Amino acid sequence: MSDEAMKKETQKEEQHATEAEDTVENQMESDIDSETSEHTVENVEEHDVLDKNELELKKIEEEFAKLNDQFIRVQADYDNFRKRTKAEKEAAAKYRSQSLAEQLLPVLDNFERALEVDTSTDESKSILKGVEMVYRQLVDALQQEGIEEIEAMGTPFDPHYHQAVMQEKSEEHDSGIVIDVLQKGYNLKERVIRPAMVKVSE
Repeated sequence: MSDEAMKKETQKEEQHATEAEDTVENQMESDIDSETSEHTVENVEEHDVLDKNELELKKIEEEFAKLNDQFIRVQADYDNFRKRTKAEKEAAAKYRSQSLAEQLLPVLDNFERALEVDTSTDESKSILKGVEMVYRQLVDALQQEGIEEIEAMGTPFDPHYHQAVMQEKSEEHDSGIVIDVLQKGYNLKERVIRPAMVKVSE
């Protein structure tokens, strides 16, 4: 083979090698572009998924906050109801005797009027003594239930405990003092179930 032919053969080989390199480079660039494109699509999809998850999470958090607020309100209402019910039960137990006491007070008044009657015979005195015994038993039973007479005679007039039905001038007392009790008043524990009807000094 002549030098000329060898030179041409070498040039052809170099050309083929160059073309092969170009082809490889083009393929690599194509692969890189494809890979970049795939990554871009994946990134977009991943970003969309993250945005969707964040929205769902925000929605769940808002719903939880709403339900938690409702739960706190219901719990507070229940606590108030429980306290109110307890207080009502305690009050009902504390003042359970009020209705009966209000019915018995006129009976007590009648006993006291009967005890004021003058007796002249032994028989009437014996009857009066029996009436007094029954009266004392009734008073004791009422006291055991927390029913007590309101102090009135000689005390300053108090509209919470006294009902003034008369006024009278008195040289012995200052103005506004109870000088006579026309009807006794009674408390059931700290509750007034009947104020005392009184005469007050002017």
